[in-house]
Amino acid sequence: MTHDASVPDSPVPGDSPFRFARSPRDAAPQFVLPLVVRIERAAPPARTDALETAARAVLVMLSDERSVGDGEWAQAVRDWQDARIRKVVRRARGAEWRKAAALPGITVTGKTAEVRVFPPVPLDGWPKELAKLQVSGTELDDPEPPVAADRGTPVLWLNPEVGMSAGKAMAQAGHGAQLAWWELGDEDRTAWREAGFPLAVRTADPAYWRDLTTSGLPVVRDAGYTEVAPGSCTVVADHPALRRRQT
Repeated sequence: MTHDASVPDSPVPGDSPFRFARSPRDAAPQFVLPLVVRIERAAPPARTDALETAARAVLVMLSDERSVGDGEWAQAVRDWQDARIRKVVRRARGAEWRKAAALPGITVTGKTAEVRVFPPVPLDGWPKELAKLQVSGTELDDPEPPVAADRGTPVLWLNPEVGMSAGKAMAQAGHGAQLAWWELGDEDRTAWREAGFPLAVRTADPAYWRDLTTSGLPVVRDAGYTEVAPGSCTVVADHPALRRRQT
C-alpha cells in the first residue's frame, strides 16, 4: 500500500481497511492490534469510560515514537496498517492483568478504566499471556447516562441501531479514532496529541445518525468478522478540525 506523503501512515483515499469487500489488503499477512481492558470483579469500569479509554489507547499507540519511523514497533504497525485493520479487546483481572502489564505495550488510564494496548501481532501469533485471556464477558454498564460531550471535543458517534458488546464497541471506537487520526493534518495531529487526545464516545440520536453518515466525516464500515453484519456502519468520527475542513 502506498502512503499519502502529506499525512504519514495514512491509507490513500478510497483504500479503506474497514471495507468489507475483498481487496488487495486480504492478500497481505494479517495482523491484529491487541487491547486488554482491566475488569476487576469488585470494581469494573464504566462502559463509556472504557470505550473512550480504548480509543485513546489506539491514538497513543499510533503516535508513540516507537510506532513511527525507525521505532522498535514501527514495522509491525506498518504491516498491520497494510492489511485489514483488526483490533481485538480481551479482558483481564488480578494476576492475568499483572502478566499482561509486564509485556511491551502502553497502559492508558481513564476515570474508571485501564486499557493496555500492545504493538500489533500476527493474527495467529498472540503472546501466550494474551492468548489465554477471554474475549467474551466484556459486558459493562454506565452507572449514570453519559453527559453531553463538551463543545469542541472530538466525538466518536455510535450507530444507535446496532447493538454491540462493550468489547466490540471498544474496538469500533478505536477504529473511528484511527480514521480521524489518518485524516488530520500534521498540525491538528500535534495539537490533539499534546492535549492528551480528548474525545468522547456517544450514541447518536437516530435522526442525527442519518445526517452524520452523509456528512463526509470518516465512517467505520465493519468487515463483519464478529457480532455485526458485513458493511454495517458502526462509528462516525466527528473531529472539529475535520468539520472545519468541510466549510
